[in-house]
Amino acid sequence: MPRQARLDSPGTLHHVMIRGIEGRRIVDDDQDRSDFVRRLGELAAACGTPIYAWALMSNHAHILLSSGVLGLVPFMRRLLTGYAVNYNLRHRRHGHLFQNRYKSIVCDGDSYFTELVRYIHLNPLRVKLVTDIKALENYPYCGHGAILEKVSYDWQDHHSVLAQFGGSEGQAREAYHRFVEEGLALGRRPELVGGGLIRSAGGWAEVRSQRQRREPQQSDERILGSGEFVERVLTEAEARVQRQQAGRRQSGRVERVIAEACKKNGASLTELRSGSRRGKLPTIRAGLVCKLVEDFGVAIAEVARQLGISTSGVSKILTRRLSS
Repeated sequence: MPRQARLDSPGTLHHVMIRGIEGRRIVDDDQDRSDFVRRLGELAAACGTPIYAWALMSNHAHILLSSGVLGLVPFMRRLLTGYAVNYNLRHRRHGHLFQNRYKSIVCDGDSYFTELVRYIHLNPLRVKLVTDIKALENYPYCGHGAILEKVSYDWQDHHSVLAQFGGSEGQAREAYHRFVEEGLALGRRPELVGGGLIRSAGGWAEVRSQRQRREPQQSDERILGSGEFVERVLTEAEARVQRQQAGRRQSGRVERVIAEACKKNGASLTELRSGSRRGKLPTIRAGLVCKLVEDFGVAIAEVARQLGISTSGVSKILTRRLSS
């Protein structure tokens, strides 16, 4: 069965899970751990990607984030590729470090945000990287200490987490601390590491109950949330796909119009996009700008990209056209 496309758009809340290939280690020592955390922080700041919770273990990692403008895929590609290249060089190894496809689950923040923060931040304690909840506060390879101001990571968005607990910042920290401690008794929480009907409904018992009540709930393995949330995410995703397809069709049409104009006037596409003002090139560009913007409704930025000129250059051509 072919794998499904990732669901993403700026601002989407993702629970990202990264695992070593064949369950192997992804860090060997503190230098590796520090390198991973440094790259995560630098990318978060550079890409405008809020990181709410994270934890780095020996053979896997969890990150709770909201997609920035660039989206999840470029962010994760830069993080994992940069780290893997450095890791292989340092340890004189070759080949893949991570499983080929990291797991990302779109999450309903209203229902699961604080639960996911708690689940992720308790991971080092569950796998016995730290001895107790007190030691977790000072563990530098997890976001828990940063929320409690025991560890400093200025790129981590602890404000959004504390805002969920109300009161002053100090009161919110105390409430958050109690909330995390209470999670120790809840076990491993497998319902928080994926999507689909069973997890979103809260277990098989609730699924059976919904069926008995004849209340079918839409579900998707890529999404953790209610049926209504799943439906909204999928509807928005379908709309984005349609816009992208329309954009690709328009882009193809634009390229054909430009190619025909070049052929008719004996100019090459390379010359047209070079910025040169020799011969007929300025006239060809001006004619294409007017045709693409006025007749085809192409955005000024896209026309500028296709013709190799600035957006201000496109605007000037249009202004001259209107005033002539």
